[in-house]
Amino acid sequence: MHALGFHYLIELYECDHNLLKNSNFLENLLRESVKESGATEIGHVFHEFSPHGVSGVVLISESHFSIHTWPEHNYAAVDLFTCNPDLKIQHVYQKLKKELESPKSSILEIKRGIEI
Repeated sequence: MHALGFHYLIELYECDHNLLKNSNFLENLLRESVKESGATEIGHVFHEFSPHGVSGVVLISESHFSIHTWPEHNYAAVDLFTCNPDLKIQHVYQKLKKELESPKSSILEIKRGIEI
């Protein structure tokens, strides 16, 4: 069956909590990840919450990359959604694990837009 989109749910545990509070770091990390994946950025917005946590999204011509962090739990949730099956998603996954110093993580792919 042909999918219209591919949604990747990335769970990152035991991350460095200081990195998860740093909106500038996270913005740069996600924007670099978009570029390295082969996607085309068309916009972005990031917000730092008080007392802690960051949410951000990078809009790409193929859909979006987003991140939500819970520094108090050393946890980050990342969604990558694309209509382009050729993006380097595994490269992005490895980069996120390394940069956020996450020794425990998972990735789940969900095919979207499959008519049933």
